Amino acid sequence: MAHLAILLRAVNLGPGLRVTSAELRDAAHDVGLDGARTLLNSGNLVAGSSSLGPDESARRVADRLTERLGQPVAAVGLGADRLDAVVADNPFRAAARDDPARLQVHVPLGELDEAGVARLDLANAGRELLATAQGVLYVHYVDGIGRSRLTSAVIDRAVGAPTTARNWNTVSKLHAALTELGTGLGTGLGEA
Repeated sequence: MAHLAILLRAVNLGPGLRVTSAELRDAAHDVGLDGARTLLNSGNLVAGSSSLGPDESARRVADRLTERLGQPVAAVGLGADRLDAVVADNPFRAAARDDPARLQVHVPLGELDEAGVARLDLANAGRELLATAQGVLYVHYVDGIGRSRLTSAVIDRAVGAPTTARNWNTVSKLHAALTELGTGLGTGLGEA
């Protein structure tokens, strides 16, 4: 069985699209994912699949939620191996250790345009640090995310696709949850 994480984009932020953890687990169950567990109430799910890969799983969960909620829902899937690589190839290890809330991983819902990210990095007047690896964008928001001019819209344009971002604390928890799911150990995550 393959283990994967599904990350919803732009949910539970302000008055916009609301997706409860129960709705996310139910959608995962409806499309045949096993052992679906949610992390926080911000559109994070880990599960297993004996037949679907991460991309197809994310597409089906997003389609099911769109059906149920009557609003478009977007999602991206990461297999356990890819999430392992995203964690292992983090270029900002000191920030991960000392400032994890200000280190974000932006995962594109499509291909990452490395040239676009390089242009953004060169044009950026702020102190943010940017790097790419494993098809994701790492950004260390040295002065905080709220003060940064690198908004989601700016990043999406540079990346060449919509992205969904998680801070390093959440990435670490998702990684641990997938590891525990793969070994059959219990987690503190919500279960269906």
